[in-house]
Amino acid sequence: MKFTGICAAEILLPNTDDMTAWACVACDQFTGEPEYWHELDKQTKGKTRALDLILPEAFLSEDNSALINKINANITAYLEQGKFNKLDEGFILTVRQTPYVERRIGLIATVDLEQYDYKASAKPLIRATEGTVEERIPPRLKIRKDAEVELPHVMILFDDEKREITEKLYENRNSYKKVYDFDLNMNGGHVEGYFIPNSAEVLSAFGKLLDSERLIKKYGKEDNFVFAVGDGNHSLATAKAHWNVVKENLTSEQKLSHPARFALAEFVNIYDEGIYFEPIFRFVKGVNVDKFLSGLKEVDCGDIGIYALQKTTAQKGNNSLPEGIKATDEYIKKYISEFGGEVDYIHGESNLFKLVDGAKNAVGILFNKLDKSELFRYVSSKGAFPRKTFSMGEGIEKRYYLEARKIK
Repeated sequence: MKFTGICAAEILLPNTDDMTAWACVACDQFTGEPEYWHELDKQTKGKTRALDLILPEAFLSEDNSALINKINANITAYLEQGKFNKLDEGFILTVRQTPYVERRIGLIATVDLEQYDYKASAKPLIRATEGTVEERIPPRLKIRKDAEVELPHVMILFDDEKREITEKLYENRNSYKKVYDFDLNMNGGHVEGYFIPNSAEVLSAFGKLLDSERLIKKYGKEDNFVFAVGDGNHSLATAKAHWNVVKENLTSEQKLSHPARFALAEFVNIYDEGIYFEPIFRFVKGVNVDKFLSGLKEVDCGDIGIYALQKTTAQKGNNSLPEGIKATDEYIKKYISEFGGEVDYIHGESNLFKLVDGAKNAVGILFNKLDKSELFRYVSSKGAFPRKTFSMGEGIEKRYYLEARKIK
């Protein structure tokens, strides 16, 4: 059986009769909408809730020391008060319904951080799909380094075109113990979970993805590449940074099984109908529109749309989507450094148009959707996509904090 970097785990679930109050969406969502988080706080106050154990990035500042200390104190209190139940070692098959998709199937397991590297030149079993901004790691590391428990929002993709792993588990889901079934708060949809104890069978199925003949057929070479980080790349990079520190003081034997070596995540087949990619647009404000657009015309951005002065125009180019985004971002960065301005990353055309119309001296840049069947081939051949190339669905569809795991 080939080792792929996915492992069974002793998963913690909350000891509560109100799972709807417990679970909350990933901390890096709704960063520009603090009112979302205020409303969630209002709805769940006084309940056993994951919100007490995470730091929404809407409130991230240069010094969150007091808040981080409170979060870690809450984690310790939850453990001491018996607010977690530990399952036997295994997996959880999770089935998510959202306002946009009927079903998304995932498998909760751990990833071996020794098999993951986000650096562009690295060729591990588990790879980043977008460029990692290392400056975003330290604030997250402040939380993780003292935390006794992790709650993941990481989603990792695998390329199973035959749909022989999670889909088969889903077909047989009624033979497994159901461990949760509830509505998610804040219009997040519904989620069910089934405990999967048969580790060897699951791991063997993932091992088949590394068949030499299959890899050559798919990627044109025998590239030992099985998992791509779809969501939560910076969180996984933080877990890796934490492990790199921890392992410095461990013996070789201790390194093999230390809990910090592993990180909990949801693994999803890229061919799952519940997975779809949305482009992330650029909103540039505080610029001289004519000067900005004049310079942009000289750049091969691939095929893009430009929204300015309440109208959309098309600009054609020869670059591929990823290379076009890279060229666009380089131009924006260069323009801002020379003439000033700001850039933000926006989901949805209507949101982009509203922002441009509501700002003075603003431009919106629209990209096409990424064909998800091309993701693994591109990462295998070229490495990570430019930062903010795509989003896996809408903000409300992101993974909710639900399962947990001890990392100390």
